[in-house]
Amino acid sequence: MPGWVVMRALGLSELSNYSVCRELEGTEAEALAEMLRIIDTFEAAGTARGRRRQRRRVYRVSERSYFVRVEKGWSTYEAHFILAELMADTHDDDLPDTAGGATETP
Repeated sequence: MPGWVVMRALGLSELSNYSVCRELEGTEAEALAEMLRIIDTFEAAGTARGRRRQRRRVYRVSERSYFVRVEKGWSTYEAHFILAELMADTHDDDLPDTAGGATETP
C-alpha cells in the first residue's frame, strides 16, 4: 500500500517549521480524507460557546495542500497542511532506494 505523511508548517513563510502530523497507509483518497479530518480539528474549540466565538478559514492551495487560519478573540493560529506521498525507502523492496530512482505512478 502507498505510504503518506500529513505535514504541517507553522509560522511565517520565511521561518516555517515543518513537522509530520501523521503517517498513513492506504489510497490517496483515504489519506486525503484523514488530512481533512486533521485540518477540521486544528485548534478546534472544545465547547459550543467557543465554536461560536471562533472563526475558521480553510484555503485550498492545491489538491494536496491546505492553509488554515483560526481566529479566537485576539489570537490567530495559522498552519499549512500538505499531503506527501512516499516515493523512496531504503528498507522497502517495492520502492527505489533513492529519489532519483523514483518514477511517477500512473
